[in-house]
Amino acid sequence: MVNKRWFQVLVFFILVFLLILLISETNFVFDPVIKYLGAVALPLIGAGILYYLTKPLMHLFERFRINRIVSIFLVFFVLILLGYLVWIYIAPIAQNQFKNLIDNIPKMVNWAQDMITYWQSNQTMIPEQVDTAISNFTDNLQSHIENVLNYLFGFIGQLISVIAALVLVPFFLFFMLKDGDRLVPFVTQIFSKKKAKNLRSLLGKIDDTLTAFIQGQLIVSFAVGVLLFIGYLIIRLDYSLTLALFAMVMNVIPFIGPFIAVVPALIVGAFQDPLMIVWVSIVMLVVQQFESNFISPNVMGRALDLHPLTVITVILAAGSIAGFVGILFAVPFYAVIKTIIVHFYKTYQKSKDTKEDSLI
Repeated sequence: MVNKRWFQVLVFFILVFLLILLISETNFVFDPVIKYLGAVALPLIGAGILYYLTKPLMHLFERFRINRIVSIFLVFFVLILLGYLVWIYIAPIAQNQFKNLIDNIPKMVNWAQDMITYWQSNQTMIPEQVDTAISNFTDNLQSHIENVLNYLFGFIGQLISVIAALVLVPFFLFFMLKDGDRLVPFVTQIFSKKKAKNLRSLLGKIDDTLTAFIQGQLIVSFAVGVLLFIGYLIIRLDYSLTLALFAMVMNVIPFIGPFIAVVPALIVGAFQDPLMIVWVSIVMLVVQQFESNFISPNVMGRALDLHPLTVITVILAAGSIAGFVGILFAVPFYAVIKTIIVHFYKTYQKSKDTKEDSLI
């Protein structure tokens, strides 16, 4: 019975659960390690994203027989140049629009209060509970706005601390680009030749999955942001650049992001001109159709092969566990886990057919 596959799998899972139990009972031992990982997680993740974005550019320079170190410095020069262009040409306009939007919030609040008061005074069939709820909301609307602004300023404070941590990103990125190719040989050197080959295949699949998601999602988000900016300019929507940049950031979140992105545009459009809601909806619908039927299939294809319902479920679960950060990283994390499980399952199935030992 000891040699039976089901028994070995059962023992494996029992040992895993025992290990988890042991870790939970001795968490004081791992607290310093967890704190250390938490300190380096943000720059490591940021450098990892930039690594997958800039790796093709570095390989492009190397095709021209440029030394790797020189290629890395050229990559940094391109990044600095792009940052400089954004800072000079885009940031001032976005900052000015954002300042005007903040300054107009009191006017928007007063307009909303007047509209609700007018609607209440011209309705005779409103249930008392609904009327009470509307009155309470109207009376406390200013405090609600203040709470939102306080949360926003708190978020900005956290953003400043994040930016301070991002100072380490260039150092992590440099060594990732320089020594990234040595990771797989380093990990597989302790395994036998056959298992090392299997593990290289797994790491290659994980690399392809992360590449497809990071490069594809950011390219799609950038394209959607540009198209929305053009559309907002055509319909003459106020704060068009700020709203397009917000949509570009939110579009990084699969499936749910586009719906979040359109909300501020609809609100601004409603205050500018009620008919603008229709035009904003048309622009968003056209852009999303163009993205779904042309951009995403050509950029990302079906590399991740994830069902939309699965993605939505994973995002909602991650959001309840880890907040906005969980929402951002839920899909790539799930995609990597799925890649690992599918790989091990196929390895196990192949070992059954060939009567050979598998990686697990």
